[in-house]
Amino acid sequence: MGSTKILWAVVAALVVASCSKHKTQQVPTPVGVSTAPAPVTPVANNDDADRLSREEAMRREEARRMRDVLEQRVYFALDESTLDAQARTTLDGKTLALRTDPQIRLRIEGHADERGSVEYNLALAMRRARGVEQYLTGFGVASTRLESVSLGEERPAAPGHDEAAWSQNRRAEFRVQSSDARSAQ
Repeated sequence: MGSTKILWAVVAALVVASCSKHKTQQVPTPVGVSTAPAPVTPVANNDDADRLSREEAMRREEARRMRDVLEQRVYFALDESTLDAQARTTLDGKTLALRTDPQIRLRIEGHADERGSVEYNLALAMRRARGVEQYLTGFGVASTRLESVSLGEERPAAPGHDEAAWSQNRRAEFRVQSSDARSAQ
């Protein structure tokens, strides 16, 4: 019976020892610090929302840049409707933008300065608008996506009666008629 007592004593010692290993030590909580568990936020959802927000911001920025390209004016020399090198470069940018989004339609508004008769300026402004349209269609933009109109001298971009004002008024302006590029401002 003595060996049974020894066996029980060893078992009891092992139980006590194993219990002491699992005992957690209490660390005092500093004053003013909450012991409540922190709220759990789903990291994946925040990352997805951030990614979608960044993508939306990038889409809006791209649409704004496209609109800026599409609305950039083209200027003409006195009594001219031919496109100079700078005008062709500006129109090349429009061509790329129009190829990017086939839903975009443009209204091309031809303008003239105040010199010349009303009839002459309306005709000159139309030649300017149609010259721009021909350039764009020559690079593959469908004519059904373009509308040319003449506004003559009726809507000057710059007030004044000197060359500085007149040079700003001899122009073609562009109005985006459809697509998301229209809404980016």
